[in-house]
Amino acid sequence: MHVPLLIQDFLKRAVYHYPNKTAVIDGDRRITYREIQKRINRLANALQQQGITKGDRIAILSPNRLEMFEVFYAAFYLGALIVPLNTRLVPAEYEYIVNHSGAKVLLVDAELAQQVEPIAEKLSQVETFVTLSVPGHSTPGGWIDYNAFTESASELAVHTALEETDPTMILYTSGTTGRPKGVIQTHRSTYINAVNTIIHVKANDDDVLLHTLPMFHVNGWGTPFSFTGMGATHVMIRKIQSSYILELVKNEGVTVACMAPTVLNMILNDPDAKNLNMKQNMRVVIAGSAPPPSFVRSVEKELGWTFIQVYGMTEVSPFLTVSHMKEEISREGDEDRIHRLKAKAGISMLNMEVRVVNEDGEDVTPNGVETGEIICRSNSVMEGYWLQPEETAKAIVNGWYHTGDMGTIDEDGYIDIVDRKKDIIISGGENISSIEIEGALYEHPAVLEAAIISIPHEKWGEVPHAVCVLQPDAETSEEEIIAFCRERMAHFKCPKSVQFVPELPKTASGKIQKVVLREPFWIEVGRRVN
Repeated sequence: MHVPLLIQDFLKRAVYHYPNKTAVIDGDRRITYREIQKRINRLANALQQQGITKGDRIAILSPNRLEMFEVFYAAFYLGALIVPLNTRLVPAEYEYIVNHSGAKVLLVDAELAQQVEPIAEKLSQVETFVTLSVPGHSTPGGWIDYNAFTESASELAVHTALEETDPTMILYTSGTTGRPKGVIQTHRSTYINAVNTIIHVKANDDDVLLHTLPMFHVNGWGTPFSFTGMGATHVMIRKIQSSYILELVKNEGVTVACMAPTVLNMILNDPDAKNLNMKQNMRVVIAGSAPPPSFVRSVEKELGWTFIQVYGMTEVSPFLTVSHMKEEISREGDEDRIHRLKAKAGISMLNMEVRVVNEDGEDVTPNGVETGEIICRSNSVMEGYWLQPEETAKAIVNGWYHTGDMGTIDEDGYIDIVDRKKDIIISGGENISSIEIEGALYEHPAVLEAAIISIPHEKWGEVPHAVCVLQPDAETSEEEIIAFCRERMAHFKCPKSVQFVPELPKTASGKIQKVVLREPFWIEVGRRVN
């Protein structure tokens, strides 16, 4: 008998085995698994009363909080798709994503309502606006407060016939076309990734997970599912402050956190970090291009936390590799080598086949030197991009997803990322499309040609840098270019510096050679991504 792999089964298990255990801590609120199941049922019924059925889309704009956790599961019970929105975008970007996804309901944290109100009338398919209450912030006229929306709804469970191939979410990520692309994940892809997380991060029922990673980022790397399935406790945090993180780690007994390298670096440099006097063991999961071995050593020696490096992307829901130390390597006791390997993307996870191939599609020599593109295939790879079949066909070729990242693989199977084939900049954990910024620059009357490249940055890993050729006799300044971009897109996407040159290096076919532009900035770093 075929039993489909459904995401809500993780919650079902937790409610069955841990009904009285605290499921979510959100400020002063502490909700057990039994209580959260009732709240989710009410929300699912309330959404159903608004006409939400299988296949409909529900968008949510919110920092990490109890209600966001509930919206995920309520949507899954209905067979609806979640569209989590990045909290750092500007109104025009929300307009595009919400309309492109066709969301019928939009839930917005009251503190962020001002980001949606200016474009609310342009959200043509949204029928219901719901606010998640925040002290000191009111509900806009015509919108419904979350508590009022759910309080009279039934606590009875909602049942919808589902298959594991049914989609669960559309996750918008910056693309090389300049417009965000909606990654479609299914119950199966999300489920498989959650199981991978349980295995490789060793999630258990004694874990207390601190949600330092925004849940709009691949649903916090799937942690609302993996750690729920194991009966762990979730601790929500609205804003990232190192002092508050350390306070929660100590007071709530946090045992695991997933975060961007910039957040961990912030904690490492907080004077209070060395005086935590923690009783529990703590592990921290970091994604993106791996940090230097010295950074790994500092985390493990100074903080006493176990460092776990993973590598992934939204299209793979999201993990491909993990910096697992093979038993024979650990047994050798060479700490320098262990830290070097922990500072790599790692080896492929279970249920994930990863290769590094040259331009002919052949595996590169596993010597840690020869470079190729990282490709993978797995049940956790996306179904495709929402309403963009051409982009899907470019990304998935003969069953293999092409990451666009360039790397090496050594004789032990450890992958190291050294360059990025796509024009995506990952700054402080945020994906930034260089083509989107270039599109804005070309609107400036003084700009003739422009290229955006990534340059290393001590805090953010890498940031956008603009290289511009001006129109004949035109004049402008670095400050004016940056301000021009800031009027047109989220500030984190804008170039942090601008360079004016007489011409851009190009190939014989006229293609701009960004590798030539990047080289002077990265030559001392030893890699092309950070």
